[in-house]
Amino acid sequence: MKICFAASECVPYIKTGGLADVVGALPKTLSKLGCEIKLFLPFYKAIDAKQHSLVLVPNLQDVPIKIGENTIQFSVYSGKLPNSKAIVYFIDCPQYFGRDQIYTDEPDEAERFILFQHAIFEVMLRLNWTPDIIHCNDWQTGLMPALMKLNFSLNKQFNKSASLFSIHNIGYPGKFTKDSVSKANLPMDQYYPGGPLEFYDGLSFLKTGLVYADAISTVSKTYATEIQSPAFGGGMDGILTDRKHDLFGILNGIDTEDWSPQKDQLIPHNYSFKNVSDKKKNKQALLKHAKLKFDEKIPVVGIISRLAQQKGLDLVQACFEEMMKFQVQVVVLGNGDKKLETFFKSAAQKYKDRFFAYIGFDNELAHLITAGSDIFLMPSLYEPCGLNQMYSLNYGTIPLVRKTGGLADTVKDYHEYYSEGNGISFNEPTPHALLLTIKRALDLYKSKKQWREMIKRGMQADFSWENSAKAYLEIYKEIKK
Repeated sequence: MKICFAASECVPYIKTGGLADVVGALPKTLSKLGCEIKLFLPFYKAIDAKQHSLVLVPNLQDVPIKIGENTIQFSVYSGKLPNSKAIVYFIDCPQYFGRDQIYTDEPDEAERFILFQHAIFEVMLRLNWTPDIIHCNDWQTGLMPALMKLNFSLNKQFNKSASLFSIHNIGYPGKFTKDSVSKANLPMDQYYPGGPLEFYDGLSFLKTGLVYADAISTVSKTYATEIQSPAFGGGMDGILTDRKHDLFGILNGIDTEDWSPQKDQLIPHNYSFKNVSDKKKNKQALLKHAKLKFDEKIPVVGIISRLAQQKGLDLVQACFEEMMKFQVQVVVLGNGDKKLETFFKSAAQKYKDRFFAYIGFDNELAHLITAGSDIFLMPSLYEPCGLNQMYSLNYGTIPLVRKTGGLADTVKDYHEYYSEGNGISFNEPTPHALLLTIKRALDLYKSKKQWREMIKRGMQADFSWENSAKAYLEIYKEIKK
């Protein structure tokens, strides 16, 4: 099966969040299952062509594209997705992608990703390559199902292709002014109040994908249900409810090449459940890095997160002083909201002997926190899938999460499922509920037998991408015309 995979970020080239991990892993796994993959990404300023052995494609240079009344040119770099047969094509347009940030608030943000999506079709036309499936991801590629049905419906190259639109986070609708419809060369007769291209007097790239795609997926079964409600649907719940029979929840996997305590080259001591006692050596290394004193009896709580309200870190801030009355050490890695950055910096100053915060991102430190912590804290207000809780389970680090989205699908609360529990969870998004759950986790930490049983269940679970990739293949076959 031939798959066009379109996304705005991908590991190892560029990353701001979990989308990049998915795009770096799913096409690779689909390729191993026999699919022919062409992956399309913008060629951002931050991507180093030499580092990734990317080359200019000879016949795809200075290609003209109409964006509304303007003609813009782009070129194409290509390379191989590491450890895969999948080919990656990078749309190079310095006018739009030669910026310090990959997403911006600038007036031409819509045009940037309009060009990207049109360029993908142009490249496929020039390569004379016909995909069976066009798999689009989040708002940055949400216009492609509409372009295929409205602009290319009579083109023999695409008239048998089908589209799947994947929602990784419905909280980002990609909403722009209505003149974006004409800039995208979409028909204005599809834009009217309540119409397929209209969203609150503008154009939402994400809504467009939901309306025109042959099928819709999201990244966990629970999130697929949640987004059909006003509380989680971001104004799209009506569309998703109408299309519930075309909506699939498929849990993301994790890349077990990069995230395995047995093989991880970024941690000082590798281990498996058979020698899980060696995990303690990583805890010692983590605390040494954080300049905190090691004490086997005191649990380390790790946080690796984008610092944003969505991640429930306001709850942490609200109950922080009470939490620090417990016997606990905390290690934080992340950046984002400036108020939360300031809070974690001041916390690290106030509790120098028990609290460490690194504001920014450091991949090696992320691996060390995952391996060296006893508890991984993830109190998200909503979480489409989440990867860090799966990494933690794989590393024998007990996740403490709020029961929502993919967190509810992967973490079973020990007190609800005594013989199956692999973590600690809570329901109500309140500081009080979080504090009580932290205390419950710290009490359970003292019960070494139960704690070890939880570790075992987490480390023996299969979170590899193969199961997820096979589920995507089934959807591809179902919607293929």
